[in-house]
Amino acid sequence: MIVSASTSTKTRFAGPLPEGFSYAWTGITYQQLAAGNVAPLIFGLSLVFVFLVLAAQYESWAMPVMILMAIPLGLLGAVGSLLVRSLDLDVYGQIGLVMIIGLVAKNSILIVEFAKQQRDQGDSVLDAAMTAARMRLRPILMTALAFVIGLMPLLVATGAGAAARRSLGTAVVGGLALATILIVMVPIFYYVIERAREGWSKEKTEAAAAGAKST
Repeated sequence: MIVSASTSTKTRFAGPLPEGFSYAWTGITYQQLAAGNVAPLIFGLSLVFVFLVLAAQYESWAMPVMILMAIPLGLLGAVGSLLVRSLDLDVYGQIGLVMIIGLVAKNSILIVEFAKQQRDQGDSVLDAAMTAARMRLRPILMTALAFVIGLMPLLVATGAGAAARRSLGTAVVGGLALATILIVMVPIFYYVIERAREGWSKEKTEAAAAGAKST
């Protein structure tokens, strides 16, 4: 079945067609239009999946929150870079956003995991956060820089399919660059959330102890 374009689209792109003729979007564009705007659902499911995996790994509901709070920084950088280059958030840009979720989460895990180990060894929350930020900064910068350099050909792509490559490369490079520059926010997230979690756990333990003594 051929889906006819609107009258305004016909006039703009093809002009009046003879009777009995029509045209329609095909390929990736048609699939995008047929699927509708499912990007928010995909991003939401991606975040939920990452959160559940991290919660199972750390056996904690607070630790994944510390890691995932850095993801909006990456998404902001990706969308901002697309706007700066006047590129649309097409299906390739959306794939780049999903990649950003994994890349930024990986960088955050490097810091949060090390901070957790330092805290388990007896360091204060502040000392653990500062030590993790200082010790893990170099590996994060090295991997991020190598990834960005590897994607540079996509930013200046030419020829057939260049628009798709530029969209994907711009989203990933922009998001990863901003998230890496603002990686200092991850130790801050760790400090704030860990202090709140430990304070809540302490209050809960004291309340339970007080209830046991009263009985």
